[in-house]
Amino acid sequence: MKLNPTLDQLGAYPIALIQERAHALAAAGKKVIDFSIGDPREPTPEFIPAALRAAVPAVSQYPLTGGTATLRTAIAEYLGRRFGVTVNPDTQVMPTSGSKEGVFSTPLAFVDREAGQSVVYGTPGYPIYERGALFAGAQIDPIVLTGDFVLRASDVSDESWARARMLWICTPHNPTGAVTSATDLEALVAKARQSDTLLLSDECYADVYEEDLFPHGPGSVLQHTGDDAGGVLAYFSCSKRSGMTGYRSGAIVGDAEAIAALKRLRTATGTASPDFVQAAAAAAWSDDAHAAERRAIFANKRAVLRPAFESLGMEVAASTAGLYMWVRVADDMATTEQLLDKGIVVSPGRFFGAGGDGYLRLALVPTVTECEDAVGVIAEALTTEAS
Repeated sequence: MKLNPTLDQLGAYPIALIQERAHALAAAGKKVIDFSIGDPREPTPEFIPAALRAAVPAVSQYPLTGGTATLRTAIAEYLGRRFGVTVNPDTQVMPTSGSKEGVFSTPLAFVDREAGQSVVYGTPGYPIYERGALFAGAQIDPIVLTGDFVLRASDVSDESWARARMLWICTPHNPTGAVTSATDLEALVAKARQSDTLLLSDECYADVYEEDLFPHGPGSVLQHTGDDAGGVLAYFSCSKRSGMTGYRSGAIVGDAEAIAALKRLRTATGTASPDFVQAAAAAAWSDDAHAAERRAIFANKRAVLRPAFESLGMEVAASTAGLYMWVRVADDMATTEQLLDKGIVVSPGRFFGAGGDGYLRLALVPTVTECEDAVGVIAEALTTEAS
């Protein structure tokens, strides 16, 4: 069968290969503790599914592409509480069917495939930045991240800025947990506007962080754009903040003209969350207490796991926020196999692109008890490598 060549070029989603091995081990009766996919095990707070159930109508009708006013307002009010920014819910907020869908589809609205435009992103990073760019017909321009794994304006050459149609940043960063400072965010906004590059900030993990290091939480790019957010879009998600991965609910916020273009695109594809999912999301964005409770759970998991690697002399890099731990090892593929043999499922850093070799990513998704159980297994599996 003839396929879109981009589909063949990209091949299988790499983490799916690890998942297949893990499922095979579990089917064979092996105890498996899975840190590979960012899909937390904690139950969704009950008020959220209750809001969904209450909103299921007797007669099902198509949802509006632009989302309900209730949800857009809830998102705008959350941004005011969390970051102290003001956005217009009618023109600057676009609910999405999960952040992944929003990230993937954004280049389709802005890339001119005949103009030789590029999409810039940091690597290692979320693979969907590359995949969305390629399907939109853009060239890709990955910037290898080192040191603290923060993409700064100065990391991008003048030539790259000149041909970039858009540039992705991620803070807190997937896969490393690094956080971009206010100074660096401000510089990125200034440089993007100077070069007429659309700046896209993936902030889906904004409410998962170490409170002692970030008393007010990691910042948002929207704090450095002015009220019109010209040339800037930020991406948010209910998945980790509220335990709603299966609900597929996120949001894009920022430049009103860009939001209008995305609405046109989504109208063409019929992409919109069901109204009852939007009702649940509105309830989630309107409450901060449950997000704080979940944040404390993830911090507890990190506190359990970090010493397990550091006691073996392994560096836990960045990893001060977000849902992940990023651990330096001698050989990420070999170490992944060592752990998998013992039933511990992790993701090798190279799966997230150049610069990820020699690191493991652990998603903090098993329960705290499972994390405690994993500590001894990790020590047993990796003592030889550490020595």
